Amino acid sequence: MASLPSGTPGGASTQPEVTQVTQMPLPPQAYYPLYTDENIRRGRAPKPPPPPQTSDTYQMFGVTFHADDAIIRPLESQGIRRLYPQNFDHRRELKKLNHSVLTNFLDLLDILIQSPESQKRQEKIDDISLLFIHMHHLINEFRPHQARETLRVMMEVQKRQTLETCDRFQKHLEKCVDVIKQGLNSLPEQCDSDSKLLASTEMYLTKNKEDMITEPAVSSEDKMMCDIVDSM
Repeated sequence: MASLPSGTPGGASTQPEVTQVTQMPLPPQAYYPLYTDENIRRGRAPKPPPPPQTSDTYQMFGVTFHADDAIIRPLESQGIRRLYPQNFDHRRELKKLNHSVLTNFLDLLDILIQSPESQKRQEKIDDISLLFIHMHHLINEFRPHQARETLRVMMEVQKRQTLETCDRFQKHLEKCVDVIKQGLNSLPEQCDSDSKLLASTEMYLTKNKEDMITEPAVSSEDKMMCDIVDSM
């Protein structure tokens, strides 16, 4: 909550100084310097405010609200006379209110033409204001439905993106498998005259432990295949 002192800049004010309190938050410059990498690493960055408890109160546009208040408050709790029954069709009532606004506006024009100073002028303005309040209230009652639909659309988008990502991954996997198969098919066949295959069994049994753990030499074809797989 920021305090804005009032007065004449550069000179003395003839009226006593009045402190005006605004509900708007401070500008962003007062917040983002606190969340530097150094402050976050050292734990000095301010923590987010805790959610309000059910017994807490807050102010919005100068009006005090309780945390456990209903999201859409009834008209009676706001001291407003209800113009439609408890059980109603939103679409039908909105159409009726729209027609009533047009009718009262035409009546207001007649009053302004015939007797602008009449008391009926203010009465018609109050009636039109009441009709607009009811229209705004009926529209606000659609907000929970709008929130559910918005959440449903967001989940559908996330599902579609996940499926598309899985499909792309499957295509890349199939391409990798095909490349590996082609690489294996292009490898040269072993020669029958290889001296290693003609060596006797006693030769392998007499090898020491150091020779057993020595890594075999990598052929140029195997190295080429490894480079292809790494570059994918």
